[in-house]
Amino acid sequence: MAQIVQLLASAVHRYVGRPADGPAPAPPGELVEEVRIRAGLGIVGDRYFGRPAHREASVTLIAQESLPPGADLTQVRRNVLTHGIAVDELVGLVLTLDSGDGPVRLRVHRAAPPCAWLDVTVAPGTWKALRGRGGVRCAPLTDGVLRVGPVEVTVDS
Repeated sequence: MAQIVQLLASAVHRYVGRPADGPAPAPPGELVEEVRIRAGLGIVGDRYFGRPAHREASVTLIAQESLPPGADLTQVRRNVLTHGIAVDELVGLVLTLDSGDGPVRLRVHRAAPPCAWLDVTVAPGTWKALRGRGGVRCAPLTDGVLRVGPVEVTVDS
């Protein structure tokens, strides 16, 4: 069964400057049990919410199967960690997720390439290992709520 494993909504951009300098400190409470999503705007409370330059990429997903054991959203800086959903194969499609509060439709616009920060935050070699498996950037088409736990998945063109 497909699941939402973790959710991240962070008001701050932690990866600033050079990876060798390390990330900025994490604010408390960026890993959450649920997120509110607004159509065309993104995740309420997230650093990219409502930003025009990020409207087609305001919600990011990554598959747990792509990550090394123990890695999580605080390290890879995506919003939704899934299990049992091949998110990297969905570019150009509409992904609908329903975690119990009604469907949330996301247009999967493009891949979310990994960056050099992952060699610092996860482990050396992670940047190269995640090429082609770094997740996807999406635009929300509907308002809704996503929660950690089991999720119904539908994919449409």
